[in-house]
Amino acid sequence: MLDLLLPVRCVGCAARGALLCDACLVVAPAVRTPVPGPEGLPVCWSAALYEGAAREAILHYKERGRTALAVPLAQALAFTIVTAMPRGAFVVVPVPSARRAVRARGHDPVGRLAALAVRQLATLGRAVTLRTDLRQHRRVADQAGLSAAQRVANLESSLRVAQAGRAPLSGRSAAPVVLVDDVVTTGATLAEAARAVRAAGAVVNVAVTIAATRRKNQDSLR
Repeated sequence: MLDLLLPVRCVGCAARGALLCDACLVVAPAVRTPVPGPEGLPVCWSAALYEGAAREAILHYKERGRTALAVPLAQALAFTIVTAMPRGAFVVVPVPSARRAVRARGHDPVGRLAALAVRQLATLGRAVTLRTDLRQHRRVADQAGLSAAQRVANLESSLRVAQAGRAPLSGRSAAPVVLVDDVVTTGATLAEAARAVRAAGAVVNVAVTIAATRRKNQDSLR
């Protein structure tokens, strides 16, 4: 309603005209794997660092109901995925949000981004499939304020692949899985997702996120 009643302004610089202007939408795909990372963490690619306009766009999209931001964020995600996977077929598996978070937000932010990105990649002729088999197996505590080790313990065995009535996630062609999430911090969530997907017999090549937090002991180019 606000977007209809008030002039649209960029969430990054407040310029009129778009929710995320071209100047603020700086997509720079790179490997930004948390170092040190938890055991089993795949190589992590991200479109940007979690700061500035990227951080504001993600926060407005996830927590403030600005779902129109899904379009530019999905474009950034799709470009990063195709950079990480320049050839071959693959399967995109979004990391699921907790049910209570989906209810509170009124939407599934990562699931929506993954679906839009897969649609964009398919129009480019890429052999890509979206699978939403990864589910929350048990409730976990809020990750905010937890150390890296505490996050790993909090998430242990919290995800599983539910494939009842569906083809195996690994598939006949054994296409590798690309995990998708919005932000990577310590890597605990993506490591748990990778564990669950591997337990289902699939191969996890990489994880791709919109943004990666800058850590004191992390070289942002790694």
